[in-house]
Amino acid sequence: MGNILIYGVFFVIAFGISFLITPQIKKLAIAIGAVDQPEQRKVHSKVMPRMGGLAICLAFFIPLIMVLKFNILHISSPIFTEQQIIGFLIGGAIIILVGLIDDKYQISAKYKFLGQLIAASIVIYSGIQVQFITLPDQGVFEFGWLSIPITLLWIIGITNALNLIDGLDGLAAGVASIALATISIIGFAMGNVIVAFMALLLLASTLGFLVHNFYPAKIFMGDTGALFLGYNLAIFSILGFKHVTLISFIIPILILGVPIADTLFAIVRRFLSKQAISEPDKHHLHHCLLKMGCSHRQTVLIIYTISMFFSATAIIFTQAEAWMALTILGLLFIVFAIGADVINILNRRERFIVRFIEDSIGKQIPEKQNYKANR
Repeated sequence: MGNILIYGVFFVIAFGISFLITPQIKKLAIAIGAVDQPEQRKVHSKVMPRMGGLAICLAFFIPLIMVLKFNILHISSPIFTEQQIIGFLIGGAIIILVGLIDDKYQISAKYKFLGQLIAASIVIYSGIQVQFITLPDQGVFEFGWLSIPITLLWIIGITNALNLIDGLDGLAAGVASIALATISIIGFAMGNVIVAFMALLLLASTLGFLVHNFYPAKIFMGDTGALFLGYNLAIFSILGFKHVTLISFIIPILILGVPIADTLFAIVRRFLSKQAISEPDKHHLHHCLLKMGCSHRQTVLIIYTISMFFSATAIIFTQAEAWMALTILGLLFIVFAIGADVINILNRRERFIVRFIEDSIGKQIPEKQNYKANR
């Protein structure tokens, strides 16, 4: 009962800090010119302050450091070692710095990737890694040296996945909140109190910001917020499901199903269109729903619903038998594949039209022209 009260108190503290300082961050962003200009690829039509994610970062770290320093939760054997805590905090600080610089100066993708690579490497060096899984009736399968590239790919992939869906008011913050709530629920159920509590703190911080960010938004979280949330979701999922079975290894993938799926579709789409993977387009999930006639608010709420469906499936996975879990996963894959084709997320129909025109005129349309036409 005592710990529940502590969770509630710190939830309110994190929410309050985020809610109260977001307007001050907004003034700071405008003062230093960290603003988002409207353009053809973006949905908003006026200049918007970025850097709102700084409020989430501060609201998360202030109470977290207090809890860890004074061991307020009285955890006798925490999942974090001191070295891992330091690695996690330094990595987070680097991610925040990269986000702040990008929100102000709009740095290129290669520099952002370099910052993420450094942060992820520090985390891995500190000892936070996906080390093994337990196979049914086969015992433990050690990843060995593969644990380093697997962990690196996971951290960088999830960090960027959330950033890619940050295209509508309240979208990234809401999807992250659903994922964090799910990680917290499963964490408490599995006895991973520290991970569950950290997810709860970040959830409160994100919700405090979401009050100002939901449609119509007064401020954007920017890369500061999107990268930081993605980074933490990646770390929490590693720590929360560190000693997992093959089936439960899928749980964090399901929890982060929307950003992961949207990222994978973007990679495939750009490969098929012969575009660079880092080159932006206007065919993400939220763009497709807007093209189908959904309003801004409706699109966000639809994606929230999809995220909650994925999260509910993840929770079911923790209780299901292996055969049931695989059946659910198969059905989920079929439904999602059909839905993706319906909304044309791979941009197949536009590419078919371009190829038809090329065959008709006997001349290839330049790739850049294709891209501009698609925009």
